[in-house]
Amino acid sequence: MSDQYTSLMFIPPQSLDPLPMDGPDFGPGSDDGDLVEVEPQKKQEILENKDVVVQRVHFEGLGRTKDDLVMAEIADVFKAKNLIDVMRKSHEAREKLLRMGIFREVEVLVDTCPDDDALPNGLDVTFEVTELRRLTGSYNTMVGNNEGSMVLGLKLPNLFGRAEKMTFQFSYGTKETSYGLSFFKPQVGNFDRNFCFNLYKVTGQFPWSSLRETDRGLSAEINFPIWKTSHTLKWEGVWRELGCLARTASFAIREESGHSLKSSLSHSMMIDSRNSTILPKRGALLKINQVTASPANSPKLEYDVVERGISSNGGGISGVCVLCRPSGCRMSHYKAICALQELAGYTGGDVSFLKEDFELQINKRLAWDSVLSTSLWGGMLVPLGDRPSSIADRFYLGGPTSVRGFSMYSIGPQSEGEGPRAHLRRLAECIRWSYGAGIVLRLGNIARLELNYCIPMGVQSGDRICDGVQFGAGIRFL
Repeated sequence: MSDQYTSLMFIPPQSLDPLPMDGPDFGPGSDDGDLVEVEPQKKQEILENKDVVVQRVHFEGLGRTKDDLVMAEIADVFKAKNLIDVMRKSHEAREKLLRMGIFREVEVLVDTCPDDDALPNGLDVTFEVTELRRLTGSYNTMVGNNEGSMVLGLKLPNLFGRAEKMTFQFSYGTKETSYGLSFFKPQVGNFDRNFCFNLYKVTGQFPWSSLRETDRGLSAEINFPIWKTSHTLKWEGVWRELGCLARTASFAIREESGHSLKSSLSHSMMIDSRNSTILPKRGALLKINQVTASPANSPKLEYDVVERGISSNGGGISGVCVLCRPSGCRMSHYKAICALQELAGYTGGDVSFLKEDFELQINKRLAWDSVLSTSLWGGMLVPLGDRPSSIADRFYLGGPTSVRGFSMYSIGPQSEGEGPRAHLRRLAECIRWSYGAGIVLRLGNIARLELNYCIPMGVQSGDRICDGVQFGAGIRFL
């Protein structure tokens, strides 16, 4: 989508009475000595009270774009009743057209109707658009949680004339390399309701666990809004290959090596009223995900791990608590507070689990341009059947983006110094927390940088700490 913005131009119709002017004195040489100054608020009331009718809407520059697509986006312009409303709804229609990502620029012109049969208060609205080329390329850099990558992409925008998009993307990063092909199709008249299909391959390195993972998969998802919430239903099939990153990898890591096939269904729900996703000053976020992967022959619940974290960025403190509950616990208790859900195995594959996690963030602006930000993360993993969960599906804590003062994903018992082990039941015996102070830098809408001085507390045997200065870069922080 183009980032260029053009001004909205308005030419008042000749049949309307001249509007009073509010401006500087024209000086002694002016012949308009009888002009009456009008307060800005009163001037706006005059514009709002002047009834008009939008008779025609024209499009200039359309090529392969279908008429029904653009007409659905500008339908509200015909409902405008006065001049202010016409300009407001025209601007909103312009934003909708740009959001579809098929136009390089959109200009709006409001004018009187030139036809002989035009109404005295009739207006014409003209949208001058410039379509994107059939093939576009891009090169940019991306910042993840303590990692960076270079991204090359090719796009076929507006493939069939109704805002469809085909994208090929290659990414090379410090910890992950990936490439994939995706197809995006929105519903005409409701861009937020769309369908997406993906083919991809991702290879990642996880030095904290001496693990290398290669995923080859495909996924299909449907996105749709309900009231003020955004929902995503997704099916994903992944062929996963796990291997050792170093010859010194522990036996527990070597046991996890090999191939597995995961077929999962997931649902996520999000409410986001923040003014910024990187460094918000006000608003709240609630994100709930549920992922399920389980074969139908064995619904037995072995154990579950509930992971809770809390932080207060304004005070510079953070903490985490990981709780384990016995098998056979009632799931309805967690459904009341959790909602990403993932279910794997019922649609095939050889891994089976139920996974839920949520994220809650509240930001409140205080005095002296200060902000109090509080966030809460939680997660639960329930293996289904006789097999334990895979190392690739578990939760990990620690690092500059979650529990500051600890090394990356290092909280919990270690297997010969290589990442938390499978069963984390004894983590509930102590709450890890830390305190300190730091500096936060926002890089536009791309990423957030933190330089903190941390003092970890509640350290247990096996934890790896980062006492002192710790640097973090990413887009999602606790």
